[in-house]
Amino acid sequence: MSTITTGIDIGTRNTRVVIAERNKKGAGIKVLGVGSAESRGLRHGYITQIDEATRSVREAIARAEKDSGEKVRQALIAVGGLSLGATIGVGSTLISRVDGEITALDIERAIAASKEKAENLTNKKVIHEVVLHYKLDGKEILGRPLGMRGVKFEVKVLLITCLAQHLDDFVEAVEEAGVTVVNVAASPVAASLVTLTQAQRIAGCVLVNIGAETVSLAVFENDKPTSLEVFPIGSTDITNDIALGLKIPLEEAENVKMGTLTGEGFSQKKLAEIIEARMSDIFELVEAHLKKVGRSGLLPAGIVIAGGGSGIATTEDLAKATLKLPARIAVPHTPGNAQIKVKDPIWSVAYGLCILGIHEPYGVDLTNRGRNIEDYWKSLASWSKQFLP
Repeated sequence: MSTITTGIDIGTRNTRVVIAERNKKGAGIKVLGVGSAESRGLRHGYITQIDEATRSVREAIARAEKDSGEKVRQALIAVGGLSLGATIGVGSTLISRVDGEITALDIERAIAASKEKAENLTNKKVIHEVVLHYKLDGKEILGRPLGMRGVKFEVKVLLITCLAQHLDDFVEAVEEAGVTVVNVAASPVAASLVTLTQAQRIAGCVLVNIGAETVSLAVFENDKPTSLEVFPIGSTDITNDIALGLKIPLEEAENVKMGTLTGEGFSQKKLAEIIEARMSDIFELVEAHLKKVGRSGLLPAGIVIAGGGSGIATTEDLAKATLKLPARIAVPHTPGNAQIKVKDPIWSVAYGLCILGIHEPYGVDLTNRGRNIEDYWKSLASWSKQFLP
């Protein structure tokens, strides 16, 4: 028997669907089909017209179904855009047992307390709760706290959030297309499952996704995300700059940006200056965030760049120069060379959702039961070795 899962990534420019299958005996994963469609009714990563967004989802699903020969009835979806964010919560509780032994209930109570004390959660839905560290009687705990004894138990949690109405709109758009949403993940978390190795997440790195109208980043250390941010800038801004600077139509500017069109009517030097100026703006925002969280120049695994904007020439060089870190373009980890369909980093989010869905059976909602993402990665690590070079 096999397990089939579907990931749906609704981006500002394109909606992408990946259908994948895993043999229950653990004999690997196979991408059965992919489909994409131009996104409509979105702005900066959030839905402005649900009916238009639903039409895009329906088209992308139909193409994936035709490519795979499978019918999509349920799926996991990614949430991104400007409504995505993160905040830190710190909570504590007195250990409930008379003998002072920490139980699962104590951990749940401490995490609940951290959510109550966290700022900026009004109108937001917590998608992921990532425990950054535990403390027992003022001393940090290395490893799992269950079974240890003490009096006061504390947790520090990264809460990855999305505006509640935007999350509801994403779910509605997909379900209006006739597909049941069984799970939700933040786009950077989904993408990280197939673009980062465990060694990179442990050593420390930043995953930057350059989308059409937004740039999202997530910092990883000790095998877990430690911060997340989204900026209202993207590759479309580069296209607009090229169109204005070279006095050419937008369609031509897009092709020039991606290197698929080389015209003789403009200066290549001027083109390079236009692209460099806007890309530098993007990486300066990344650098400002790294300084804010105290990780500037301190991430050994460097910067990994994904998204449609990652295909722009000189992206790696500009990232290295601005951030003073190693840089590379993301390539989704797949078994051997068989999965050419998802080798392009633009499929990272949808493919990452499939990995999540295949490993975690349908019907279990990670967003509601509060499972820690780092625990999920630990259980995924041995299985995901098949994807590594």
